[in-house]
Amino acid sequence: MTSTNETHDPKLRSWVTSANSGASDFPIQNLPFGRFRRTGSPEDLRIGVAIGDQILDLRSTGLIETADMNILMTMSLKERHRLRAAISEGLRAGSDRQAAWANALQPQSQSELALPCRIGGYTDFYTGIHHATSVGKLFRPDQPLMPNYKWVPIGYHGRASSIGVSGQRFKRPQGQVKPLDTDKPVVGPSRRLDYELELGFIIGRGNALGEPITIADAEEHLFGVTLLNDWSARDLQAWEYQPLGPFLAKNFATTLSPWVVTMEALAPFRAKFDRSPGDPQPLPYLESGANRERGALDIALEVWLQTAKMHAAGETAVRLTHCNTAQAAYWTAAQLVTHHTVSGCNLQPGDLLGSGTLSGPAQGEAGSLLELTLGGKQPIGLPNGESRSYLEDGDTLTLRGYCERQGMVRIGLGEVSGTVLAA
Repeated sequence: MTSTNETHDPKLRSWVTSANSGASDFPIQNLPFGRFRRTGSPEDLRIGVAIGDQILDLRSTGLIETADMNILMTMSLKERHRLRAAISEGLRAGSDRQAAWANALQPQSQSELALPCRIGGYTDFYTGIHHATSVGKLFRPDQPLMPNYKWVPIGYHGRASSIGVSGQRFKRPQGQVKPLDTDKPVVGPSRRLDYELELGFIIGRGNALGEPITIADAEEHLFGVTLLNDWSARDLQAWEYQPLGPFLAKNFATTLSPWVVTMEALAPFRAKFDRSPGDPQPLPYLESGANRERGALDIALEVWLQTAKMHAAGETAVRLTHCNTAQAAYWTAAQLVTHHTVSGCNLQPGDLLGSGTLSGPAQGEAGSLLELTLGGKQPIGLPNGESRSYLEDGDTLTLRGYCERQGMVRIGLGEVSGTVLAA
């Protein structure tokens, strides 16, 4: 597990002045990876590192030879450390590389950002225990959590082909629903469209088929973390999910942030993985001292909504949710990797593991409208007089994430937004 080093020094400043403002998600202590090209250009995507309001074209610096992010992510942990150190040194105030590297910068405002890598496989987990409990109470008041929840990281295989980058605009999904007042289902647009506040974990180095990844080695296979919104059609889901789980309710769109914040950048923001003494302790293959001591991530998450009416009136988005992953997640990222491969499953570079909806224990910390509105029974009032039980056409939903800790420089995960279009 990565420890802090000189690249995390809070005294570091960059010759890219926008990185030093204190308000940027991308100070020199962060250095997230993504793919970009000039807006409107047909050129191939390039690998970039966000620094302030700029993007450093990594290949132009001479530090890498590949333009393929999935190849770069197969680096060993030592190679990743060396690359991070070299980028940090070149971007520091007073660096002798400033003159040469200045030509490798491109403003983010003039860039088209893509998915950070090619995503071959997508698995969505269910690590948010407060979300699982709240949703379970809506449907099973006497047994909110199923007996297996506290023993095994629950997950399902999602659809990689419909994953889009922040800014994604998608049509309201259609499918079968079963109204309470009819004896047969009908086909039509979803009326209970929801968001899900999640983290996405990007796999770097894969593993061979039949060779599980141990909990001790799991983080060497994790390249980094993104923000993820796994949009959900709750009415479609309620009718179709038994006995095999989500299908059309989840396959129409999933939106990912363009920047991957590396596990190295997150080293100062680790937390203890505590399991209540009254809960089952993880089985041995999911247990390690390092995972207990520093396995959790301390990331603050927010959800913001701007309706079409608000946009037309020039009104800014309103915050719906604020929570922290250290309180929300019942399993760590390392445990997800280990459990995913204990069967012999082979993960590959660029595979995406979703955390599942992350919610805090309080009502205002819920990571979905399903929870915030108690299944649509208590609509949320907005400052402009509108209300929402579920998302409506024209709504833009934005997730944001950041890490703060005393004595360290704040870093951010950027944001991921998506807009609902009519069916």
